[in-house]
Amino acid sequence: MARTLKQHDARTGLLLLTPTLVIVLAVVLVPLAWSVLIAFQRVRLIDIGRTGLLEKLTPDNFARVLASDVLWHSLRTTVVYTAGSAILAVVLGLVAALALRRPFRGRSLVRAAMLIPYVAPVVAVTFVWRVLLNPEFGIVNSWGTRLFGWDDPIAFLSQARGEITLFGLDVPVPTALLTVIAFEGWRYFPFAFLFLLARLSALPGDLEEAATVDGATPTQRFRHIVLPQLMPVIAVLVVLRTIWTFNEFDDIFLLTGGAAGTEVVSVRVYELLTVQRNVGAAAAQSVLLAAVLVLLLGAYLWLLRRREATKA
Repeated sequence: MARTLKQHDARTGLLLLTPTLVIVLAVVLVPLAWSVLIAFQRVRLIDIGRTGLLEKLTPDNFARVLASDVLWHSLRTTVVYTAGSAILAVVLGLVAALALRRPFRGRSLVRAAMLIPYVAPVVAVTFVWRVLLNPEFGIVNSWGTRLFGWDDPIAFLSQARGEITLFGLDVPVPTALLTVIAFEGWRYFPFAFLFLLARLSALPGDLEEAATVDGATPTQRFRHIVLPQLMPVIAVLVVLRTIWTFNEFDDIFLLTGGAAGTEVVSVRVYELLTVQRNVGAAAAQSVLLAAVLVLLLGAYLWLLRRREATKA
């Protein structure tokens, strides 16, 4: 009887999971397998409707993509864009969470306002940023020339390289790339803010109170008590933001279109597909992008297992 009940429970659990498995198979696995298959075929956009699954397979698409200097340049840009955006978003989220940790009048309203960049439509926020940063009528350049003494307006979204003077030296800076990194950090810091604020709310206050009694400064309390307890959450946030930003397309495309030194890998895939009409090459680059993400995720899991083994 016990075995029969166990089998019945197993069949019931499988039956409940079946709709989810079917959806994942139809939405994720089948398109992924098709993309991998197309990556080994010579397929143009005009021929996509007539291409069969068993067409001649060839590694030419991967050879072409790997031999292209544009791929490696866009990959370097993607790494810089991803690292800068992920770190900035987590840092801004941490600062906001620490600032709104203690109760004060209107705190709930301020906390809710923090979510506006994250929940607002991407088309709306990118349009606002484009207007604010416009070199002709944007308010940022207007204030910069009147209040901060800028000699000329700065084309934040269309200038690949600019120069700033530090200690008498002209230092080149990637203007457009830094601008889209700032936008990405601003748009997604509320995600980190929510996670870190929840963790801060769960921290026991006894340790900080004891450290205060012992004469610890706020900086010492943060460094030795608060930050170590936030590190697991920060690590997860960095990994999640890295994976999501590495695949980011809409934000950077709506801001710059991939111009002025902001062509990331996802924008390059879009150009291969829509401009060059080369579906095979676009699929091959997408597969390479997925492979890089798998390697990054594997490295994170390895470090996580190593850390747990060290604690044990």
